[in-house]
Amino acid sequence: MMVMTPDEVDALATRTGTARVLRTLGVHPRKRWGQHFLVDAHALGQILSAANLSMDDTVLEVGAGLGTLTAALAPRVRRVIAVEVDETLVPSLRSAVAPWSNVQVICADIMTLDRAALFARDDSPRKVVANLPYNLASALVVALLEQPLGLRQLVVTVQREVASRMAACPATSDYGILSIAVQYRADVSVVEYLPASAFFPAPDVESAVVRLDVRAQPACVVHDEALFFRVVRAAFSQRRKTIRNALAGGIPMPVSSAAEACKRAGIAPMRRGETLDIAEFATLTDAVGSNAVRPEECPPGHGRTRPRQ
Repeated sequence: MMVMTPDEVDALATRTGTARVLRTLGVHPRKRWGQHFLVDAHALGQILSAANLSMDDTVLEVGAGLGTLTAALAPRVRRVIAVEVDETLVPSLRSAVAPWSNVQVICADIMTLDRAALFARDDSPRKVVANLPYNLASALVVALLEQPLGLRQLVVTVQREVASRMAACPATSDYGILSIAVQYRADVSVVEYLPASAFFPAPDVESAVVRLDVRAQPACVVHDEALFFRVVRAAFSQRRKTIRNALAGGIPMPVSSAAEACKRAGIAPMRRGETLDIAEFATLTDAVGSNAVRPEECPPGHGRTRPRQ
């Protein structure tokens, strides 16, 4: 296997260096996998700084690509698990990290991979540091936070719109299911916005480096998480509806029962779901309680709108 020189590895963080490697591999970035390679040394430094890395850390990198970030992580941490779905990029990835025995390269789809097994018998602090593929960023972040992987922190590059939705506050246009799903389990901060020119090929949108500090406990006490997220989905399925009508149609439940649940939770039935914070959703979930119809009892097509996350 050919091993990249240090200068060649450094050049990966430039447009010229990345384009050269892609030509050598005979590879074109694939839109279906959301491939936009990081080609900005400043942005790379911001990601590394935000992750606050130590030699005790085990880091999962998703979408390792050509190895730009992977090679920068390797000398800073105890172990790197680099996952890349595109087998045509793996030769470059392995070449870039060849000097480092602490890097494990896995060619697989992270969404179908046994993620818990990646950290088996590893009790070191666990983090995710990655330039996430655009096509799966939202779903993957939620999946990583939902699964009990023992993660302490995620530092990820995502589309600016996705970052805004993760960090959004109630009563703002970006506030929705993704905001609650992420903030329920992590503190969110936007580290820096990145121009399209920081990537190759340049995307049509700006990006952002986001830091998620995983909470030791969820943001509020929720007795039935499945019902909690059903209530949240119902509230945002049709944003123009009042919370009373959204619950009635989305849970589903009688309108009178939905109104009564709102009153028990101390929430005006005519408020809109987008104005409720996480704690209010938790209180409302407890009030809905046994009045909710289980999903398997729903009439066909009833209450199953799939809203934008």
